[in-house]
Amino acid sequence: MFLNSNSQGLIRIGVFYDGNYFLHVSNYYNYVHIRKSRISIQGLHEFVRWQVSQAENVETSYCQIVDAHYFRGRMSAQEASQRGNQLYYDRVFDDILMSEGVITHYLPLKNIDGKREEKGIDVWLALEAFELAFYKRFDVLVLIASDGDYVPLIRKLNTLGTRVLVLSWDFEYTDHEGQKMITRTSQELLEEVTYPIAMHEIIENRVSKKYPQVNNLFVQQPRIPSPVKPAITVGGRDNDAKISIIYSLKNGYGFIKYPPNNLFFHYTNLIDTDFNDLKEGDRVEFVIDRNDKGEQVAKNVKLIEAPPPPTFALTSI
Repeated sequence: MFLNSNSQGLIRIGVFYDGNYFLHVSNYYNYVHIRKSRISIQGLHEFVRWQVSQAENVETSYCQIVDAHYFRGRMSAQEASQRGNQLYYDRVFDDILMSEGVITHYLPLKNIDGKREEKGIDVWLALEAFELAFYKRFDVLVLIASDGDYVPLIRKLNTLGTRVLVLSWDFEYTDHEGQKMITRTSQELLEEVTYPIAMHEIIENRVSKKYPQVNNLFVQQPRIPSPVKPAITVGGRDNDAKISIIYSLKNGYGFIKYPPNNLFFHYTNLIDTDFNDLKEGDRVEFVIDRNDKGEQVAKNVKLIEAPPPPTFALTSI
């Protein structure tokens, strides 16, 4: 039985995103998982309120997110402008977060040994989370992260009497190069928190799939697929442009319908097209090349029939 407002006041929730981890999880469900959809910020917040209501044994209406913060390293505007539509997508995501009341915190990516890496963002998240929990007296702090480096933060929050709920995802898959990719949440982190929530188990559970709070975790993407048409050769040679449709999409790569076999392409082979924009059934222009193994692959892939403007843009990433 749920408690009512006479015996239990409002449950104040603070949500803190490790942005790089959240993007990694969202990419997995968009590119690899059968769902083929990104995680909805709005849907995730609804799920958080529902989970807190279950854990705290109160009605969902008494569980409110009063603060939400997103932390991530980000490339400069100049660098983003040189990478296709990256600058535009950064702004779109900022709009999404803003529409859901999420405050953004960005640090510039650092160039370390030729690689762009985040430095200090986890420390900033921990400091902000503890300070805000101290001053705003969150009843429950929700952490969307997987790193054991956050254990000291959890222990400090425990001294304040703030309950901590962690949303964690464990999954693995094989990428296009045959490498096994594994994502696991720190066991030490899970042991320290008040409410560890294994999101992968909830999403895959047949019973929980019936709950709207679980289905609403993912962006609804109504798309009318393009009719299947045979590949069209624009020129007479293999290096001439051809037109066909995308047969399937995976984690950063896909296949184009081209008899007798489907042609592989990687997101690095796209021209004036962002991989996030592609959907199965889209018509694309491409040329045929061969990889190191002598196999035919698609190169210079370009979307030639853009989808209509999405109506779900402000509920997803």
